[in-house]
Amino acid sequence: MEQYTNTQKAAILLLSVGPDVSAGIMKHLEEREIESITKEITELRRVTADVKEQVMRQFHQLAIDSNIVSYGGLDTATDLLKRTFGPDKAAGFLKRMGNRTNNRPFQFIQHVESLQIFHLLQYENAQTVALVLSYLESEKAAEVLSSFPSERQIEIARRIAMMDIASPEIIHQVEQVLQEKLTMTSSQKQEAQKGIDSIVSILSSVDRGTEKNILETLEEKDPELANEIKQRMFVFDDIAYLDNRSIQRILMDVQNQDLYLALKMTSQGVKDAIYRNISKRREEGLEELLNANEQVRVKDVEDAQGRIVTIIRKLEEDGAIIISRNGEENRVI
Repeated sequence: MEQYTNTQKAAILLLSVGPDVSAGIMKHLEEREIESITKEITELRRVTADVKEQVMRQFHQLAIDSNIVSYGGLDTATDLLKRTFGPDKAAGFLKRMGNRTNNRPFQFIQHVESLQIFHLLQYENAQTVALVLSYLESEKAAEVLSSFPSERQIEIARRIAMMDIASPEIIHQVEQVLQEKLTMTSSQKQEAQKGIDSIVSILSSVDRGTEKNILETLEEKDPELANEIKQRMFVFDDIAYLDNRSIQRILMDVQNQDLYLALKMTSQGVKDAIYRNISKRREEGLEELLNANEQVRVKDVEDAQGRIVTIIRKLEEDGAIIISRNGEENRVI
């Protein structure tokens, strides 16, 4: 217990006895004492039942159940202050503490996604991981911990349970390393995004055959990347997902010969979408051509599809149609 200061012990005591009893105790304290204890409550990590029991003994209180674990944190401190002094005065206390609570260790990753925190920590030793998790909100810490293999989960959990108060120097060193890794990761993501923008622009300009070949190859080697690229660009098969008004506007600019060639090699979904939006006479004419089974070159089909896609992209640029890239319904303006 020597590693805890008297103020920290007082904070642990208030956590142990619950908010109602704590509120009664805090009414008898001076404002400077309340501020000091509240600061410690906001900075407390997990407090095990064993520590609570020792603190309770020192304050001559009842022993607690050794299986209980309490959590500190800003929400707990705020709740105690509001119960004791009401919301207005509690806000005053918290405002005066603002600058100090903003300096809480590892504050910069509190709002980072759990999976990203795991990637930052996955190659760190168990003691470092335990240190960082002990300062995170309990729900986020649990999500990060569950991402580790089961063997490492046990070791990290053991280190958290046995952890003493870390020196400010060590905390600062770990913070610096993680901040550098986080900055590097963000830069890499930005560069990757620029790369995707470039390939989308290039694929939008190449012929249909080249575009199809690249996307199909990417789907085999890196489906996730291929999907992200396809979401950012419009391909011929996406006609099946357009709304009727958009398709009607597009077909106004498409020649019958291109439409016939394009439908020679496409999905039934695309055919159905187009047939829904043309006259019966035009549909019958297309069906007659398609049923004739006239042989055509694959390149001619791909060129025709490419010309139709060019029309669609031009209409989008002109504001005649709006194409969603995120699976949302397309609209016509």
